Amino acid sequence: MSFDRDQIKIAADTLARQGVFIGTSSWKYPGWLGQLYDQSRYVWHGRFSESRLERLCLTEYGEVFRTVCVDAAYYQFPDARSLADLGSQVPTDFQFAFKVTDQITLKRFPNLPRFGLRAGQPNPDFLNPERFASAFLEPCETIRNQVGLLLFEFSRFYPTDFERGRDFVDALDQFLGCLPKGWSYGIEIRNRHFLHPDYFATLSRHGVTHIYNSWQEMPPIEEQMGLPGSRTTPGLVAARLLLRPGRSYEDAVKLFKPYDRIKEPYPEGRAAGAKLIQETRQASGHARVYLYVNNRFEGNALETIASLIELADQY
Repeated sequence: MSFDRDQIKIAADTLARQGVFIGTSSWKYPGWLGQLYDQSRYVWHGRFSESRLERLCLTEYGEVFRTVCVDAAYYQFPDARSLADLGSQVPTDFQFAFKVTDQITLKRFPNLPRFGLRAGQPNPDFLNPERFASAFLEPCETIRNQVGLLLFEFSRFYPTDFERGRDFVDALDQFLGCLPKGWSYGIEIRNRHFLHPDYFATLSRHGVTHIYNSWQEMPPIEEQMGLPGSRTTPGLVAARLLLRPGRSYEDAVKLFKPYDRIKEPYPEGRAAGAKLIQETRQASGHARVYLYVNNRFEGNALETIASLIELADQY
């Protein structure tokens, strides 16, 4: 299904009223010009300005979708002023999902230039609830009504980090037990053998949702959905369609950039996403699902979303 802006706006509004919040991971993509974005809105002194697009396009995004996943929060702690600015660009009922800053979720800083002298060193703030509350949650209070989900993304751990999955679950259990109540939290992991009943039980005990994620070394989402206990919060489900399993992030970037169209459909991944949409529609009460699609999943997140919605209507 191609992306029709007006049709998707109507569908996204209807789905949100049914508890289904569907959107993209990040939103600043020039490849979406002519699909989601009107290029004429970002012309400055007679020329298209990419910096103007990046600065202003969230407003146009919010005219169609009711939610977005903010990946930028993963790289540095947010500040109240920048969050207030984000909130002011979208409707008051818009729902943000924020990736929690990696200073909370990295056990050891990777050997990457952005970490400077910290590269390769242990992270003293790993699973530090006080640091999370002061540096992340406190700024989020600025737009609390617009915060739908706080997402802890844990990169793949190695045996030098945790010898056993049980050790990670124990550390996670202590951390979750100290988190302030009243927020919706989700955990996304990248170690497939951590998908153990003890892990799911720990999340369930703390009212935290397991985030189904399509990633290089993770089982397909459909397989994760079939694991006993994986629905850790009955009224809240979350999923991120990021990569086709077996494909690296770097390869996906090379294959799909500039993300202006679908280049390789992934029917099984679409079917899993559509199933989550339909299950939420059919659930009684106030069930919610947050479903986010990345350009690296099939090449163009907008067209993937259009296909998910169409497929869900067929169930």
